Amino acid sequence: LLRLELLRAQEAAQEQAGSPLPEQVRAVVAVLAGRGSHTPQSPTGTAAPSSARTSLETASVICFCASSSSSSPVSFLCAEPMVQKNPESLQSSCGNGLETGALQRLTNLLLVEGLTDIQQKEHDILQVETTKGLPSTSKSIPLEKLFLPLSKLSIPPRISVTVGVAGVGKSTLVKLFVCSWAKGEIGRDILFVLPLTFKELNTHEKLSAERLLCSACPRIAAPGSVPAGAARTLLILDGLDEFKTPLDFSNAVVCTDPKKEIQVDNLITNIIRGNLLQEASVWVTARPAAAGQIPSGLVDRMTEIRGFGAAEMKDFLDQMFLDDRDLSSQVLQHIRANRSLHVLCTIPGFCRISASSIAYFLKHSSDQSQEATVVPRTLSEIYSYYFKMALSGDWLEKPREALRIEQAVNTSKKLVGSLGRLAFYGLLRRKHVFYEQDMKVYGIDLSLLHSCLSTRLLLKEDMPASTAYYFSHLTIQEFLAALYYYTAAKRAIFDLFAESGVSWPKLGFLSHFRSAVQRALQAEDGQLDIFIRFLSGLLSPPVNRLLSGWLLLKDEHGAWRSQAVGALQGCLTAEHAVSWRAVNAMRCLHELRHTDTAEAVEEAMRSGTLAGMLTPMNCSALAYLLQVSDVCLEETNLSNCLTYNVCKSLLSQLLFCHSLRLDNNQFKDDVMELLGSVLSGKDCQIQRLR
Repeated sequence: LLRLELLRAQEAAQEQAGSPLPEQVRAVVAVLAGRGSHTPQSPTGTAAPSSARTSLETASVICFCASSSSSSPVSFLCAEPMVQKNPESLQSSCGNGLETGALQRLTNLLLVEGLTDIQQKEHDILQVETTKGLPSTSKSIPLEKLFLPLSKLSIPPRISVTVGVAGVGKSTLVKLFVCSWAKGEIGRDILFVLPLTFKELNTHEKLSAERLLCSACPRIAAPGSVPAGAARTLLILDGLDEFKTPLDFSNAVVCTDPKKEIQVDNLITNIIRGNLLQEASVWVTARPAAAGQIPSGLVDRMTEIRGFGAAEMKDFLDQMFLDDRDLSSQVLQHIRANRSLHVLCTIPGFCRISASSIAYFLKHSSDQSQEATVVPRTLSEIYSYYFKMALSGDWLEKPREALRIEQAVNTSKKLVGSLGRLAFYGLLRRKHVFYEQDMKVYGIDLSLLHSCLSTRLLLKEDMPASTAYYFSHLTIQEFLAALYYYTAAKRAIFDLFAESGVSWPKLGFLSHFRSAVQRALQAEDGQLDIFIRFLSGLLSPPVNRLLSGWLLLKDEHGAWRSQAVGALQGCLTAEHAVSWRAVNAMRCLHELRHTDTAEAVEEAMRSGTLAGMLTPMNCSALAYLLQVSDVCLEETNLSNCLTYNVCKSLLSQLLFCHSLRLDNNQFKDDVMELLGSVLSGKDCQIQRLR
């Protein structure tokens, strides 16, 4: 304070004379505060930027540091220059890569009461498809109020969780918040922000609370420099779904010693429980299923990131195709013409992939014969175009010689094969982030990862201790996994799901296809749903035409397609309730371009002749149509066609119909009880019931 000329020598000597340290601190603060209260006003009536204001700011820092308990893991000595360095270092590290045009959506989050059943149990893509990408009726909360009390009577949340499906922008949201905080635009009550990703935490086996804080901000966080207590510290843990170890709150070892090094998963559970870093606020981001690992009783506030609205999708595409607004309009028109695709494109990560594929199709459709042109309608066709674009290096502006193109394609095929094996076994282990050791195990040449193909499929993130690699979207990993399985199944003699190779012999592609279908059916959380859709799609004639000569052999699918259809239809004959796995099997048939069953049921819905034809297979087709058919867009009319058993089997799917018409079905009281239980469910989206 003497050095900053904020305290006179006489005052300093007087305060130091014989009194205990806490009394000295209080006396100094009183002197500074008294001097600040007599701050002269500028001619405009506002306080002039004088040393008195600096005195008050410094006083608050000293007061906080002196009042913090020395036993607390984060109540370390804090100098004002250190407080200034934190926002400066964060602004330089987090300000890169933010696309300002697409950030407005992230300035308002949905305030939710918890996770729904479908969020906890189903695949991200299925969640979007089922809810039809419509915005939730939940209240919204501005980003600047995310860590503030909701009312004058409440307190700020200690544990906040923000959920969102893969590709919706969770990490972008964190960057936006950190950057805005560093500029002083939001969170002015927060003194320190310490961002960490679970990708970084994966590189540690053991950590202490103190080392965790130091790793969050290495440029400023030497032990003894991070504050908490009276001034808030916010610890951000981004991407729980990328953590290598599931959190186990039931069996976690209790730890209250901030200096003790423990397993990283135990450290996180102790922080969330409040055994460590009690004074710090904690913000966790995760995909919904991963967020379900945290007991709801420990979460003070849960928010959700919404997808694109109509105007935001248009703005996003205009940003993608800045130099060609006509192309942007054509892409948007194509997306809107396909209801299923339009719903999925409310997710930015998926929208980027789909728009790139459709733009590639539109640019090259005039170069192809009518027979070879495939208008992308299914997931598999969208991703086939994306991979064909990536393999051909189409986004490169510079023309290349034919020989060099052929060499590049051959190299790319090998890389796709290696990445596919990594993707498949990563998917089985629920692993979405990989490190150099993983790449070596799966025979991936790291020198090839700088190619343009790789940058379209695999992203790289350099960290202090290691380098992380991850697929640009979850669906990219799933498509690569399906490509690998499709190729390997033609020659494998053992079950590919057993990585060790020890299993009963399995010969022939169809044997492996049936095995994959059974595995997908048995996965309770839909982990393999999109993988099996892509695997089915690789057997469709349009995809074979697209990728033949690149990743597939021409017309090889013909011998297997009909039997694959039979294997999928065999999943739809059960007499019990229509499950999400059965609906996914219908989507697999759609990927195969086998739509006879769905078309027959849709026509019966249009003509009102559904009565008597709702067999178990047709019930599955009906459940699928509830999500995708234009017949059900305004109103789902199931009048005069349902029996008690059929209604019971469809209950879990009827939840997501906004307007439901069930008159003239001669229902009795027991069905009314079923409908009552549906209407009271957290997932229920029924607005009108007739």
